[in-house]
Amino acid sequence: MISLSASAQEHFRRLVEQQASPGLGIRVVAVDAGTPKGDCQLEFSEPSDRDGSEWEVECDGFSLFVDAHSVPFLDGATIDFARTATGGELTIRAPALRGSVPGEDASVVERVRYVIESEINPQLASHGGRVSLREVTADGVVVLQFGGGCHGCGMVDKTLRGGVEQTLKTRVPEVTGVADATDHASGSTPYYKRQANA
Repeated sequence: MISLSASAQEHFRRLVEQQASPGLGIRVVAVDAGTPKGDCQLEFSEPSDRDGSEWEVECDGFSLFVDAHSVPFLDGATIDFARTATGGELTIRAPALRGSVPGEDASVVERVRYVIESEINPQLASHGGRVSLREVTADGVVVLQFGGGCHGCGMVDKTLRGGVEQTLKTRVPEVTGVADATDHASGSTPYYKRQANA
C-alpha cells in the first residue's frame, strides 16, 4: 500500500494536531489517474466525510485515508517530507499513478487515447484547447471532438492535419486518417477567430 516516511508522518501529525478536531485525518485522492496528467490531492478528512470505502493507513498520531477508487493507482506509493530553508517539501512518488505506456498487444483505441493524452493534449493546452476521442472506425479513421480554444478556432484544420493526424499516424500505424466531429460554429472562445466566410 502507501508508505510514509517518519518525517512525513511528523509533518501530517502536526497539521492534524493544529486543527484540534477529534477523529480528523488526512485523505489522499488520485486525480486524473491512469493518464499522463495524473496527480495526488491531499486534504483533511473529517469523520463525517468518510463512507467506509476508504482504505485506512494507521500512522503515528493520525490516520491516512485513501479514496477507494484511488487504491490501484496509489499502491506502492511513498510519501516523504524534507525540511528546507523555506519550510519543507512534500514528495509523493506513485509509480502506478499515471498508468503505463500501452504495450504492442493493446487495442488501437487504447494506444490512440494514450497518444492524445500524453502528447497531443499537452500541446493543445498552450492555446487553451483539447481534443477527445469519439471513436476509431473499422478502417482506422480516428474521429475527434475539439474543445476549449480549439472549438471554433480558425486554425483547427491546420492543427488537425498538420499536427494531430501526423502524430497519430506516426505513433499508431493502424491509423489511416482523422475526422473532426466538432460543430465549430458553436465555439464561443476560439484561440483564432474564424473568417466570416470560413
